[in-house]
Parts: sequence; C-alpha cells; structure tokens
Amino acid sequence: MTDPTPVADSGDRADPTVEAVFDAVAATAPEIRAALPGRRVESGTGNPSGERVMAGDLYADELLAEAITAVDGVGSFVSEEREAAVDAGGAVGEGAYAVAIDPLDGSSNLRSNNAMGTVVGVYDAPLPATGRDLVAAGYVLYGPITTMVVADASGVREEVVERETAGDDGGVSRSVVEDDLRLPPDPLVYGFGGRVPDWPDDFTAYAREIEDELKLRYGGAMVGDVNQVLTYGGIFAYPALVGTPEGKLRLSFEANPIAYIVERAGGAATDGEIDILDVKPEGVHDRVPLYVGNEELVERLQAALA
Repeated sequence: MTDPTPVADSGDRADPTVEAVFDAVAATAPEIRAALPGRRVESGTGNPSGERVMAGDLYADELLAEAITAVDGVGSFVSEEREAAVDAGGAVGEGAYAVAIDPLDGSSNLRSNNAMGTVVGVYDAPLPATGRDLVAAGYVLYGPITTMVVADASGVREEVVERETAGDDGGVSRSVVEDDLRLPPDPLVYGFGGRVPDWPDDFTAYAREIEDELKLRYGGAMVGDVNQVLTYGGIFAYPALVGTPEGKLRLSFEANPIAYIVERAGGAATDGEIDILDVKPEGVHDRVPLYVGNEELVERLQAALA
C-alpha cells in the first residue's frame, strides 16, 4: 500500500490523529478504485447483518483495516464487514479513537458500474456509542472524480484525492476544493430508498409532496445520494419500512457519520423522532431509519411522521 503524503493545503487542523486517519483513508482510495474491475462478483460470504458480500467489499475492508490500525492514536477498527472490533492497541476514550468504516457503501452498484464510496466515523468512545461521541466523519465518493468529504469541529470540506504520479508507486494528494461546504438554502433534489409498496402511509404522503417540489436523484449508494444533497440541497431518506421498522442503514457505520456531516454543513438529521446523533445503540450493527437534508425539509418530514 502507498504511504499517504501530508496534506499540503489543509490548513491548521486541530487533531493530528484525525488527519492521519483521513490520510490513511485517502491513501487507500486509488487502490480500492483500481481493484474494483476484478472484484465485481459475490464473495460467497455474508456480513454480520446477513447481507451478501461482494469481493470488492472484502478487499476494501482488508486494505482499510491495515491502513487505519497502523495510525498512532487509533485504538480500534470496527467494520460493517466484521463481527467484532480489531484491537489496534490503544484505550479508546482514554486518548485513542475508535474508527468505524463502511468499506464499500453501495457495492451492489459494482455490477452496473454506478457510484459507490467509503464511509468513516471517528469516535471518542468504544462502540457501540452514540453519534455525540463522534469527533469527525467523512466519506470517499468513487465517481468520475474521487472526492473525499471530511467533517470535524471546524466544519466540512471537500477534497479531490489523486495519485501524484502514474502507477502504483505514486503518492496520494488531497487537494481542498471547498473549505466550507454548506447545504444550499434553496433545495433542488431528493432521493428515497426502499420499495415504494413497503413505505408506511405517512412517509408515502410526504414523498408525494416532495416529488412535486424537487427533482429525483437516487442511485442506490447512500454516499452518492447524500453527495447530491450536499451539492444541490434537498433531502435523502432510507425510511422505516412496513415489516422492517428499523430501516436498512447501520447506525454506527452509515447513519451517524452521514448525520454528523450533514449537521456540520448546516442541515438536520433524524430517525423520524429524534436527532440521529442521540440514538442510543444496543449493538454495533444496529439499524436505523435515516432522514437527512435541509432543516426545513427534515422538520416537515418529522411533522408528517408524527
């Protein structure tokens, strides 16, 4: 694996461990992307949530585990693809962080060659923990351009991740392209997951209102759909469903990090009743409904579900 290069233009960041984590994530991004063409098939195994795992999921998980557990100040690595945390040698909450990863969000898009990404949450507490224990979160989006969005106490920024030179031996650069990412005040897009016949009636009524106001943007990978909302304003939801009221997304690996990012960018996030960041998990792989976006749209959603 290539060694991450220092971030030349990231400014004075407060926490060197957090920056080292995102350096490590950025360093893996070109390798994960380059390996995907040969890993578009199912691995023959399942993850702790009972889902079929693609070969790309396992490759990304192994690469990220190696990179992140090597960072000084990381005490544990917790992945959507693993039943238990990997001990990295530090005491989480006592000077070391727990890093939660969804290695390849949207990996079902591999066969159809659509967007996918990596989701990262940096917690100052052993998992399971609430989103209030996050100190930073981010995601990599493998779109036409490889970008990384990072949120911490200072705000939200968007970076382009590139190899500095051609070939596997080149270093990796992170170039900030937006140092204060905020949701636009006039929302334009929405994306809602789940089968429409499985939506509860109250959410269906809300969706019918929203589709008359906004443009549909839904690609089947949460990172891509949320990135549309951050870029254009709007709302993303993977709702509670009839028969599966807990929803689909994992709180620790997906919902908490995305909620943290959207709230730092001026938006709101809820499970339909309370702020996502206040949801108390019972286990690392707990699921939760997720609704994130411009505050007014999320408030309307909560009123509709109430």
